Amino acid sequence: MLKMRLSIGGTKKRPVYKIVVADSRFPRDGRFIEKLGFFNPLLPKDKRERVGLDLERIKYWLGQGARPTTRVARILGENEVMPMPAKGNNPKKAIPKKDRKKEGETGDAKAEAPKEEAKAEAPKEEAKAEAPKEEAKAEEKK
Repeated sequence: MLKMRLSIGGTKKRPVYKIVVADSRFPRDGRFIEKLGFFNPLLPKDKRERVGLDLERIKYWLGQGARPTTRVARILGENEVMPMPAKGNNPKKAIPKKDRKKEGETGDAKAEAPKEEAKAEAPKEEAKAEAPKEEAKAEEKK
């Protein structure tokens, strides 16, 4: 399967990525079929030098069935080569654990609703369990 993906280059702590078409079985920085552009994440988003694309070749490879990775699809979407991909699930890993707990306690109504339902059902079950015990005690006294 053909993939359009990023291949890392540059020096230590100063990455520069090539946008390449490669067979999915090849290593990330290994053999590729064609270089289609570059991406420099260190530059500000408004600079033109941040992303360089060969639009004709990208359209050609998309027509040949090459599938972009999520990051490449976002880069192409920002440059209006293809529609912007849908936003994916963004877990709360970037939030420190102590702050995550605070949000979970006060935040989600959906998470709290099942707990409240379970609490509401539990007293009913306990009352049913206690009722036979009380009846048995009353019978013993007679």
